[in-house]
Amino acid sequence: MRAIKRILIIVPIILTALSGCQRNAVEPTNMTDNEYVQAVISGGYDNDYTNEDNIMMQEYTDLNEGGAVYDNESNPPANPYDSLYKWGRRITGVNRNYNIENEGDSLKNVTVTTTFAGNFITIGYQGGIKDTAVKPYTEVLKRKVVFKRIASTEYPRRNWRLYKVSNLDGETTQPQTGSSKVQITKVEIYKNNSSTPNYVFNGPDFTGTLFTTKLFGGEGIPQLDRNDLVKVKIYTTSQSVKTDYVAFHWAKNTYGFHRIPFTLESETGSGPYSRIYTKDFNIYGSHRIGAHNAYFSANTNESLYNDDLNEFASDLVGIPFKVTK
Repeated sequence: MRAIKRILIIVPIILTALSGCQRNAVEPTNMTDNEYVQAVISGGYDNDYTNEDNIMMQEYTDLNEGGAVYDNESNPPANPYDSLYKWGRRITGVNRNYNIENEGDSLKNVTVTTTFAGNFITIGYQGGIKDTAVKPYTEVLKRKVVFKRIASTEYPRRNWRLYKVSNLDGETTQPQTGSSKVQITKVEIYKNNSSTPNYVFNGPDFTGTLFTTKLFGGEGIPQLDRNDLVKVKIYTTSQSVKTDYVAFHWAKNTYGFHRIPFTLESETGSGPYSRIYTKDFNIYGSHRIGAHNAYFSANTNESLYNDDLNEFASDLVGIPFKVTK
């Protein structure tokens, strides 16, 4: 009986300890600093969306639309004779590679390469008949992050915090290389009718821009607050005479995924073509406070309007932003 009582006493203590670990994220001492850095990139630092350390973990849930969904502005198309109805990505596999380079004993420079495998699904009408295409694809995304040492203890969680984070840069590699067909070269963001852009990001490699987090005295990631009027200009270079499909994607909430197509503003050239796309929109008044990612994609016309499984090429840029009020 005494042994049984002792076991009954020990079990609640163990359960309490485990729940405490979950709440406070007490890390095991057998985790190396590099392993901890990888864990933060893939799984986040905590459950606080205002924490910029959690930016990287959101990529999969943000971009996995689960299949074909509506654009916010076409639910459904008014004339379904020859038109696009729904489209989207269904991610079936994720692989992350971490190239970690130490800068002395105080910084860890990390290049994160994330490979998504999945299906790009389009549903549309051809000759008035609904048609579905499921295109297997591979998409590779890259981001640079820097972690800075804040302590030297046996617990990695106490030693390292996110110091800098870059934009996200990605493209399909299968069935077609995105940048060989269409490539985003610049993104401009204007706030509240400003005549000049508040933020300018130059490509084609957008990982060259790194933001210093607020924790280390930087301005942090770009700020777009509730009810802000925002204009975005996307500059592309395209090999196709047909206008590409440029869209803004942002995180899923209780109302589902959100995506808005852009409007072609201007075009020059005769192949390759230089094109500028624009879109005005408001940040929702009920937008979740915190750190998020905005994604801008440029897909070839054939990706969405041709059911040939070998026709899918997409270029992607992800820009982190924060909503604080």
